[in-house]
Amino acid sequence: MSAVKTSHLSNEDVQASKLFDVSHVVAVVTGGGTGIGLMIAQALQSNGAKVYITGRREEALDSVVKQYSTGPGSIHALPGDITKKEECIRLAEEVGKKESKGIHLLVNNAGIARDDHTKFSAAGQPDMKSAESISQHMLKSEVSDWQETFETNLTAQFFMSAAFIPLLAKGRDVTPGYTSSIVNITSISGLMKGSSNGQFAYATSKAGFVHMTRMLATTLAETKIRVNQIAPGIFPSEMTTGESDESQKSELSSELSNPAGRGGGDADMAATILYLVGKGGLFLNNQLIHPEGGQLLVAPAAI
Repeated sequence: MSAVKTSHLSNEDVQASKLFDVSHVVAVVTGGGTGIGLMIAQALQSNGAKVYITGRREEALDSVVKQYSTGPGSIHALPGDITKKEECIRLAEEVGKKESKGIHLLVNNAGIARDDHTKFSAAGQPDMKSAESISQHMLKSEVSDWQETFETNLTAQFFMSAAFIPLLAKGRDVTPGYTSSIVNITSISGLMKGSSNGQFAYATSKAGFVHMTRMLATTLAETKIRVNQIAPGIFPSEMTTGESDESQKSELSSELSNPAGRGGGDADMAATILYLVGKGGLFLNNQLIHPEGGQLLVAPAAI
């Protein structure tokens, strides 16, 4: 049996500037106007990438372009409603016209939470020893809460991935030694065994997204398009804080009970996305990374 040959890199090849280089990357980030999507767009742009950000609120996208496009890379607004299949196809066609050589990265980040009727902090908490109390609390949820959540958090991500696969293949072919990828932003809510503080629809949609990511990775394995996922813990966003400031940023107001004692920040998300997308991450496929300050160590979880 012959020995497996491995390539030997020079010292220069293992320097951080090479391992996390994304200066060649053209990316599309859904929900890139605020929260985690903006963190990812900013991290990529700050390191030389060309980034298209999508969202339904054109003014939020334009604000990001004005405030964060100085630097080695660039950010471009791409308004659209990804909850509509035809819009996903249109967005892919629009990017294709602008990028004849394809793209290298699709970040499926857009997401919503519509559990205010059952979320413990907003709707109170049932008596967890009373079947009647739990039943009444769960029945506060509306069918529309589930429909809207799944439409944005799962269905839209499927059609965005399907629409952009050909552009990702093009980007792979024109960049020697590099493989394009999809990075899905799931959540530790999809990994935890509890109700995520009464967010039944949100947590269930994210659990579905975790599995759909694995299905996509398997489906695309022979195309040499990698599929990985980031399952964040609590990060500041309009979803977790209810608002954003003039810089499209949000801020968590209190310490958390995770071992880190805090929520995630820009640098935490930047390090994660650069690891997956940079040249040092080319060996990563079907990976789930959960930057969450150790939350899964202290909360009942599936992993």
